[in-house]
Amino acid sequence: MRAYRRSALKAALLSTCLLTPVTAWAQNADQAATTIDEVIVTGRRAADRAALDNKRRSDNQVDAVRADDVGRLPDQNVAEALRRLPGLSTSNDMGESRYLTVRGVSPDLLNVTLNGQTAPAPEPDGRQVKLDDIPSALIGSVTVVKTLTPDLDANAIAGQANIVTLTAFDRNRTFGTLRAAYGYNELADDNPYEFDASYGTVFGQNRQFGMVLAANFSERFIAAENLQGGEGRIEVNGNEVPEEFTIRPYTTNRKRTGAVANFDWRPNDDAKMFLRFLYSKYEDAETRDNFSVELDEDDTVFSNTTPTSGDFADADANRRVRTRAENTDTFTSSIGGAWTIGESELNIEGTYSRANKRDPRRDEWEFKTGGLSGSYDLGQDLYIFNPEAAAYDPSEYEADSVSYESREAVEDLYQARIDYRMPLNFGDGSSIKVGAKYINRKKTNDANAVTYDYEGDSLTLAQVAGRAIDSIYDGRYPFGPTVSQDLADAYFAAHPGEFEIDNESTIGDSLAADYDISETITAAYVMATLKFDRWTFIPGIRVEHTQGEFAAKSITDTSTLDQGFDVFGKREYTDWFPGLNVRYDASDSLVLRGAITTAIGRPNYEDIAPYVIVNTGDEEVALGNPDLQALESVNFDLAAEYYIGRSGVLSVSVFRKQIENPIFFSTQDLTDVTYAGIFLPDAEVTTPVNADKAEVNGIEFNFQSELDFLPVKGFSGGVNLTLVDSKASGVPGRDDEVPLLTQSDKVASAQLSYERGGFSGRVAYTYRSAYLDTVGSEASEDLYVDDFHQWDARVAYKINDRASVSLEASNLNDEPQRFFVGRRDRIAENERYGYSLRAGVQLTF
Repeated sequence: MRAYRRSALKAALLSTCLLTPVTAWAQNADQAATTIDEVIVTGRRAADRAALDNKRRSDNQVDAVRADDVGRLPDQNVAEALRRLPGLSTSNDMGESRYLTVRGVSPDLLNVTLNGQTAPAPEPDGRQVKLDDIPSALIGSVTVVKTLTPDLDANAIAGQANIVTLTAFDRNRTFGTLRAAYGYNELADDNPYEFDASYGTVFGQNRQFGMVLAANFSERFIAAENLQGGEGRIEVNGNEVPEEFTIRPYTTNRKRTGAVANFDWRPNDDAKMFLRFLYSKYEDAETRDNFSVELDEDDTVFSNTTPTSGDFADADANRRVRTRAENTDTFTSSIGGAWTIGESELNIEGTYSRANKRDPRRDEWEFKTGGLSGSYDLGQDLYIFNPEAAAYDPSEYEADSVSYESREAVEDLYQARIDYRMPLNFGDGSSIKVGAKYINRKKTNDANAVTYDYEGDSLTLAQVAGRAIDSIYDGRYPFGPTVSQDLADAYFAAHPGEFEIDNESTIGDSLAADYDISETITAAYVMATLKFDRWTFIPGIRVEHTQGEFAAKSITDTSTLDQGFDVFGKREYTDWFPGLNVRYDASDSLVLRGAITTAIGRPNYEDIAPYVIVNTGDEEVALGNPDLQALESVNFDLAAEYYIGRSGVLSVSVFRKQIENPIFFSTQDLTDVTYAGIFLPDAEVTTPVNADKAEVNGIEFNFQSELDFLPVKGFSGGVNLTLVDSKASGVPGRDDEVPLLTQSDKVASAQLSYERGGFSGRVAYTYRSAYLDTVGSEASEDLYVDDFHQWDARVAYKINDRASVSLEASNLNDEPQRFFVGRRDRIAENERYGYSLRAGVQLTF
């Protein structure tokens, strides 16, 4: 959990079928496939029934979506496919879901697995897995586990999301699909498109071999219109005024490429071996044009002020262009098998994964002007600033600086596990299971930057201007000239003598985020599944030994670009995780569940990297903290599930998480301290530290059913609501309790579907309330992400057994992503994306 964005801090200082209980892995996939093959109903209802069957049979609390369910709404990635499940919400990027939040707990604390093994995390700053990297077309199912069992990784305070790719024996026949889609994005005024194909078959003597090949490519053209009021406020005659007014229209070209290759060999009923491969590539190219008016409490002159309006003079303005390129490659390969030995089962698996996140271009040009006059109006939800005409004249803006930056983060992940289950001689289906797992992770991050200040006197924006943008937000905000990155780069190449390197920014931006981290986790567990008539008990315990070594860099006035790692840290600790899941079948339709489980949340990579940044001029220090304690959680869960035949469920779940050692940032004023060999008589020192404790309490309601009681047959629907309350105490610098980061008090979704003959249609609504994004020094400075509502819809027609067509629409209500500071009327940012449409055709055999 972060107190605020680290990048900002450092910049300031430097100026299938669905698997049955996910408590099992390879062998359970085969069992689930056999069961699901018995479902005769096809189409959407088959997917719903199979998911309900999985939930009903599971001995712990799970929710899931299936591949054929994912395709029923315009879901671009795995995160979007999951956000409609009870208690789940997402964090967005450019209008697409990226990270998954389960029951209000940060994505950093969610264990994401691929076919049962830990997925690599490409992001350089945390452990969260980007779920928008994986195209939804490549998955067979996704199961979210809300109550852990000892055979699952303990690094899962939020739970576990297991992504499963399809195998040939899931369908046990030859099959294939071809799909193409073409769309329209409102703000980009452009046409995204995508293709995917899959082929699977079983072959050989006695059909003992299986193969599935799948591939996907998509390209989306996305545009956003962004308004910022800034996080800071200045006081003017007793009234608050934002420190800045910024508008940013920007465009993104987003590509996804993915492939799956799964191979199986089942020479007999007692041996099942497999090879699994998944590759996904995510490419994002973005251009952000920026126009800002900046006010200063000391230099700007204010007049005619009221609580919501006023005039200003002697303000500054700048125009920038930011060019970003982001490429992420993820590769995972697994080999393993399941063997039946008498009445026992042995599973062995080894996995290698690599995530490589390269940002080859993170460049920015800035042009500035001053002495501007104008007016402002804060009385509306979206602020209005009206600077004078000079703010739109490119000849008034002089070049100020240019920076060129790149970075690369790499994670290599080696895993091996062995599980052995044997039956017990009492209770129908009782067993004992033991196992061990080994994880070795190597994570590095390397940034390279150079910043130049313009020292000439002739370069103005007029010489390198790009296309002019008339306005954004439907004419509400005039924009004016932009900076052409290509023309500005050409000027730089032709006039290098007019630019001088900013050594402090260059060295800081190049060294501050560099780290080299190695982490080894060795785990073992024992658990029993005890069945007595209508009761099922799963007691067990897991032990994990964690050993980590960390290297980073110190940054002082004497640092150089070729400086190697010079600060180091290490940690070694052992944790025990007892747990108990209980299930009681009160009747054929009513299932009661309870669980007491334990989990851990290891600190994020950037927090434990032992960097040291010393700014002697400002007497400021920023530190990493390799001695951070892992978060520890005790979780209590109760649930009641009433099944309406095979087509519906009404459930309620109550949960509580007691979390020790939540992580926030601390800023202290210290005297007579020495960092990186530099003595400071006074210093403001900022570092991540452990707070005292936190807790999450909540209740989930869920209903879904086929609505066959209606006069018109073919309808089904669902609605869920989760109410959550969280609080953390002992947060550095705060005497009050604060909610956990990313935790929404309310999460809900609703869907209504119709399927009859060859026609199917669905409309869906998702909602989450506001959540805390950044902790300030007091409540009035806390940064929140505002509440979010979205409407999506899809209609499809099955022409025959081989072909179908569809039309999809997402974000029909043009819902923006909005930030505010302290109170909702103090807007920090508002970003809109418009709606998107997509038409597609699918062929199956």
